[in-house]
Amino acid sequence: MSRLEPIHYGRFCKFLEYVGCTFKRQKGSHLIYVRDDLPRPIVVPAKKNLSRTVIQSNLKTLGIDREKYLRILKEI
Repeated sequence: MSRLEPIHYGRFCKFLEYVGCTFKRQKGSHLIYVRDDLPRPIVVPAKKNLSRTVIQSNLKTLGIDREKYLRILKEI
């Protein structure tokens, strides 16, 4: 099983758009993405590299496991 590695926030935003999320707004240095079936919005700090913790938390909200996430990153 592969480990999650920190990635640039722009690449994570492309991933979110690929899985059907839409950009709603920006508040300070945080980007807010939404999708109708999610219980809460996805918050992405606009930092150079997102930590594993931020990625894991957002994947849990999306209901996407690590392997599927890594497969999608290779596609985009």
